[in-house]
Amino acid sequence: MRIIIVGAGAVGGYIAERLSLEGQDVVVIEKNPRRAAEIREKIDALVITGNGASTSILAEADPGQAELLLAVSTSDGVNILACHTATRMGVGHTVARVEDPGLKDGLGGLAVDFVIDPVESAAKEITALVSESGVSELIEFGDGKLALVGGTATGRSPLVGTPLRRARGRLREYDWLAIAVVRNGMTIVAHGDTTVEEGDHLLLMVLSPDVEGAKAMIGIRNRKIRRALIIGSTRVAHRTASLIAEIGMSLVVIDPDLNRCRIVAERHPKALVITGDPTDPEVLGDLAINHDDAVVALTGVDSMNLIGSLVAKALGASTTISRVTRLSYVGLLAGIGVDTTVSTRLAAANSILRFVRRGQVHSVTTFSDTDAEVIELEVSPRSEAVGQTLLELPLPTGAVVGGILRGADAFVPSGMTAIRACDHLIIFTLPSARAAVESLFSS
Repeated sequence: MRIIIVGAGAVGGYIAERLSLEGQDVVVIEKNPRRAAEIREKIDALVITGNGASTSILAEADPGQAELLLAVSTSDGVNILACHTATRMGVGHTVARVEDPGLKDGLGGLAVDFVIDPVESAAKEITALVSESGVSELIEFGDGKLALVGGTATGRSPLVGTPLRRARGRLREYDWLAIAVVRNGMTIVAHGDTTVEEGDHLLLMVLSPDVEGAKAMIGIRNRKIRRALIIGSTRVAHRTASLIAEIGMSLVVIDPDLNRCRIVAERHPKALVITGDPTDPEVLGDLAINHDDAVVALTGVDSMNLIGSLVAKALGASTTISRVTRLSYVGLLAGIGVDTTVSTRLAAANSILRFVRRGQVHSVTTFSDTDAEVIELEVSPRSEAVGQTLLELPLPTGAVVGGILRGADAFVPSGMTAIRACDHLIIFTLPSARAAVESLFSS
């Protein structure tokens, strides 16, 4: 698939690199010559230096041969205009990154097929994680009927040290399925003989009413968060503060810049706003942090986010969530004081990748510590899988079906569950198995 990417900043560069590694035919348009040169050296792609909204620059990318244009620069206007112009030049589909709420509501008549806002997506993810203290992932499917719950397995987990086949036979209070474990940077698709170890990043699929049970199975101690401390005043910090305030939680915002703090105080009048260094133990220590607190570090500087999270955890915070731009940090952080990491790059990828995957893919979820994906895929009536049970399916070893949405029903399947046409399958897949999975259920 030929894909044109307008903007090679943090989001565009990450997506371009990921798609290039997958073997997609990627064309990148970046107006900054230095950044364009960096991308040209880093990935196997045609890189064009110029304004992605310019007709002449877009012509160099040959949009008539492209199936998809992703406009993800930091300028809403450039992104919208690039999509509109590329559509007139024959591109198949367009996706625009738009952050201004006013612009999102005023796109009628403009040729933008789909709008994404990575900041909004990340803020919603963070708010859900704060609400469910201790989990590293809480991803809902089927309008909230199914939930993928992730976390670090602790010594309290009844799954640790026991093969999953035996554990599932013993723990039957509700339906659950272990999907995968990530151990020392290696992703293991779970099967009956898999034994969970303490410290594993464990992913479980359950019905949404059973999220608390899933947390107990991972070994997460349930605590109700009463106060959220947000470090930073970036757009994602502002949006997260608004969402957390809406659910009635007490709010503290800390930032080292006085002018930015004044803006925060104007936008969030009920919040306690503190001007200070969030990495200073004395600043955080004055807040009497305890297990009722979640600390969410959302500055644009990884070092400040990570150190602030570590200090907060040492002072007694129940949950620490850190924004990261360098995803290579993630594997180094597990178990040392950062419970969860979030990334606007991953949020953007989750919104975009469904347009790249083959078949009727309705959503794609990526992770910070593994290149595996969870896809929601609709089974084609022509698929060879229709009528077969999961045990009978020629499913590649790097994939597992974790949940099924069938009409208004949602359930965690067993090996004897038969596939029906138009089922929506929630599938965890490694990159090596993804093409086979898409082919099996789409034709």
